[in-house]
Amino acid sequence: MIAIIGGSGLSQLSNLDITRREVVRTPYGEPSGALLFGHLCDQQTVFIARHGYGHTIPPHGVNYRANLWALKEAGAKEIISVASVGGIQDHLGPGVLMVPDQIIDYTWGRKATYFDGVDGPVVHVDFTDPYDASLRARILAAARNAGEAIVDGGTYAATQGPRLETAAEVTRLERDGAHVIGMTGMPEAVLARELGIPYAAIVVVVNQAAGRGSSAHGIQMADIEATAKTAMVRVHNVLQHFCTNC
Repeated sequence: MIAIIGGSGLSQLSNLDITRREVVRTPYGEPSGALLFGHLCDQQTVFIARHGYGHTIPPHGVNYRANLWALKEAGAKEIISVASVGGIQDHLGPGVLMVPDQIIDYTWGRKATYFDGVDGPVVHVDFTDPYDASLRARILAAARNAGEAIVDGGTYAATQGPRLETAAEVTRLERDGAHVIGMTGMPEAVLARELGIPYAAIVVVVNQAAGRGSSAHGIQMADIEATAKTAMVRVHNVLQHFCTNC
């Protein structure tokens, strides 16, 4: 079964044929919302809205541990995350889809591991390549089959939020090697790794980062919403082709 985590702009999966809705509890508290089970094409799928189905949970307030644990307990064998980001590089303008291959974590204070108890051994997981290579390749192939342009690779900077970044911070992130900026990539990716679930992401550039291009003098939220609405139709298309060829 494939799990899909929907972010800003994807609080529901319109092409998911829902068969049941399940409210779950985990040892780490409540997930962001009920799990929606169904079929995307012929593929068994479980979906959760990262920010809640009314988009009421800010990035730093998401219970990432509960979300990932719930998906594992539900039987998810691999996870695709969908998230909105700001683009730093000129070629990563509004509407671009990208499948990142690296991540830099700038978040703080989040519950970022399952191995923080005093009763178990210390566990260090390898995180050299944070996204599963095979799952990434299949997403890219699905995009090609769907006729959707998508950028292969790039570094995602995970910032704390919920505020957006300053222009100076974006310049710093670019010097660090980041290509896009989001607020939810961590600790989601590492928690999936700790649970042994292959994880990859489709990110949607909904605005140019602060101080860049059309965002040189500020970021217009109305423009972000319009871009996300259009781009998520393309994401649905990619996911549908992905599940068709599972």
